[in-house]
Amino acid sequence: MTTIRTIPVHAIVDATYPRPPPTPQSEVAKAAGRAIDGAQSRFGHEFRQGRRPTLTAMRAEIERLFDEALEEGAVEIPAPERDRMLLRFGEVLQAFRKSEIFGLPRPKSRVILIDGRVGVYAQPDYWDGVGRFFEMKSYLAIPPPPDVALQLRLFQLAFPRFEAHLVCIDRHQTPVKTTSLVLPPPTEAESRSALRTAFEIGSQAGQPKVLEYMEGPFVRYDLPIGPA
Repeated sequence: MTTIRTIPVHAIVDATYPRPPPTPQSEVAKAAGRAIDGAQSRFGHEFRQGRRPTLTAMRAEIERLFDEALEEGAVEIPAPERDRMLLRFGEVLQAFRKSEIFGLPRPKSRVILIDGRVGVYAQPDYWDGVGRFFEMKSYLAIPPPPDVALQLRLFQLAFPRFEAHLVCIDRHQTPVKTTSLVLPPPTEAESRSALRTAFEIGSQAGQPKVLEYMEGPFVRYDLPIGPA
């Protein structure tokens, strides 16, 4: 049996670009992101099941998720600020429902296997199952900042034959604005750098798993670069 170290993409990004200590403001932003992601996931699933969720139901769900996330983060915000944010979340959901990613499924997680010793779990937000995957942000991330760029590069390595799309539904703009970007394939140097970063962090912080018991699909790379 072969034991490797495994780690998800988000842990690699967090280790490479650590966030500052939490503040009340960052906890509120985190709660907002969780609520938006959770509502989008639920209603996208309902749409795929043949149901047509109403905007009223979507707004009620995101309100519930936001309040739960605030409670878990042990933060409170004034009622007028909460109402203003919920109104903006409703606009994000409305833009999401009109976007090309609404109703698309999330792909099964893939494993980037590096040198047969480190496995990186990679799972973008959505895909069309044919030739495109999509990562969505509820803020403007175009051009991609370093952390988002690393995340997307690892997704591209996990889905090498797919066109990568970044969809930003910016909750900070009035009105909410949707902006999309098609990313070019990573260069050899970019791929090598991302693989090296993932390998070094995964070797130190990854969890041991038996390769033969893991589910794929696997995309194999040997450093410095090269899918097998």
